Amino acid sequence: MRRHKKQQVVTKKRTVRTRARILGTSTRPRLSIFRSNKGLYVQLIDDASGKTVVSSSVRDAAAAPKGMDLTPGRARAFELGKQIADKAVKAGVSEVVFDRGSYRYHGRVQSFADGARDGGLKF
Repeated sequence: MRRHKKQQVVTKKRTVRTRARILGTSTRPRLSIFRSNKGLYVQLIDDASGKTVVSSSVRDAAAAPKGMDLTPGRARAFELGKQIADKAVKAGVSEVVFDRGSYRYHGRVQSFADGARDGGLKF
């Protein structure tokens, strides 16, 4: 098996293993994160109804504070966490289940989670 294909299989297994224990409900939706090289995308998902409650990303023009560029660094991830927490509180959600997917809990993922907690979400 080629290296790239093997890495895809390992990543998919890790994602399935993580999500097998996580289920979002209407009172406590799943906070899912997707990390790419250029951005960070998050959404609150109610798995019972299959709907996205709130979503945001670093690519949103309205999401970027004044003077902050769209770089996907840890500081930007922290701000995105605070922003999604504000949107969630406005939508009536205060508790979530954190779904890190196949990503380790460090770097931008950890900064995002810290920002969401700072913004008022409970994991």
